[in-house]
Amino acid sequence: MLTGKQRAYLRSMANTINPIIQVGKGGISENLIKQIDEALEARELVKITVLENSPSEVREAGEKITSRVDAEIVQVIGKKFTIYRKSKEPVIILP
Repeated sequence: MLTGKQRAYLRSMANTINPIIQVGKGGISENLIKQIDEALEARELVKITVLENSPSEVREAGEKITSRVDAEIVQVIGKKFTIYRKSKEPVIILP
């Protein structure tokens, strides 16, 4: 569980990263979960865009994905959300 200070730190880092994954009309598939899982292991902080044609709302998609990859939502802004999961070899040092 992230503290407020850690969440704020991750939000400031998230401002500089671009979304690398999109949730589209296919919704949240096994393949998408696998991609997100691999991205989290490599980067720890991942920004995801939910496209207009997605069957899920942004927060709903974020909650479904985080529960399946054991991550936490850092922030939701508009059609994008950012998630965090500590990897086996941490890249980000939290305050």
